[in-house]
Amino acid sequence: MGVIQLSLSELWFLLIAVLFVGFFFLEGFDFGVGMSTGIIAKTDRERRTLINSIGPFWDGNEVWLITAGGAMFAAFPHWYATLFSGFYLPLVVVLLALIGRGVAFEFRSKMRHERWRKTWDVIIVVSSSLLPFLFGVVFATLMKGLPIDGQMQMRAGFLDIVNPYTVVGGLSVTLLCLVHGLLFASLRTVGDLRERALQTAQKLMLPLAAILAVYAIMTYFMTDVFAVRGWALWIMVVLGAVSLGLAAYFVRHKREGWAFGMTGGVIAIAFASVFIGLFPRVMVSSFGSAFDLTVYNAASGAYSLKVMTIVACTLLPFVLGYQIWSYYIFRKRLNEQHHLEY
Repeated sequence: MGVIQLSLSELWFLLIAVLFVGFFFLEGFDFGVGMSTGIIAKTDRERRTLINSIGPFWDGNEVWLITAGGAMFAAFPHWYATLFSGFYLPLVVVLLALIGRGVAFEFRSKMRHERWRKTWDVIIVVSSSLLPFLFGVVFATLMKGLPIDGQMQMRAGFLDIVNPYTVVGGLSVTLLCLVHGLLFASLRTVGDLRERALQTAQKLMLPLAAILAVYAIMTYFMTDVFAVRGWALWIMVVLGAVSLGLAAYFVRHKREGWAFGMTGGVIAIAFASVFIGLFPRVMVSSFGSAFDLTVYNAASGAYSLKVMTIVACTLLPFVLGYQIWSYYIFRKRLNEQHHLEY
């Protein structure tokens, strides 16, 4: 029975990692498009076009985050309790930003008053920028370590969460999502808007490469993940660098589909590296490895994990099938002939 529980806890750690990677790959371009409405859009119609480009997808993409949180709660209740109680304030801000962003998408077009629309436009840009930054900070703290005691209680102060390492991590994720979103916008639009999206993405490639390199160096010196999973993480670093280089090449040659795939690969590699570096830990204690939360001491019982596995295997194909179908249906570019909600 112990062997079964061990394998199932590892399986659910893998599934949660896949859910978070999928969330950041998909919601990452949503965040980026939201930020780009304040950067490349010159008119109200262009802002509406950018919003419509993610209109069929953004709420479905957020399901990945909800599912990941639900899986954490059911499969690793101690991880869920420690993480959500310790990060109560940042996660409340995340929740408010998600709510504000969703409301802004829906309410922006309900009145033609200029101040009304500008207010919601500001909320879209701010929330779309704040969310990837906060997620980046949270995931950076997981690798750096937090003050977790023997009762699995996290008592983090401000500097445990906000410090140079976590701020660089947050900025890295934010800039990566912005470039990813610009490339998605270039895939879904035509004319001048597409050209501006491509040009802005190209200009941001070098700053993105620089901040990702700085973050990788800081991770090497300020965390133990390279010591724990050195060869695997070095492979991920090389793959990430190659993907980013190919993204820059494809952007320069205006092959935005391939470039979008490459930036998506960078996102997937970056967040997969977090889970690879952590395993078998789920949270690192700065008090010492004896207080780390792992996939073993934070997991639910074997029966709960078994039931969850059966349910997940039954429902997951339907969820994936629906999302793939929605992307296929809304695959065409938006142009001047399409009706845009005002």
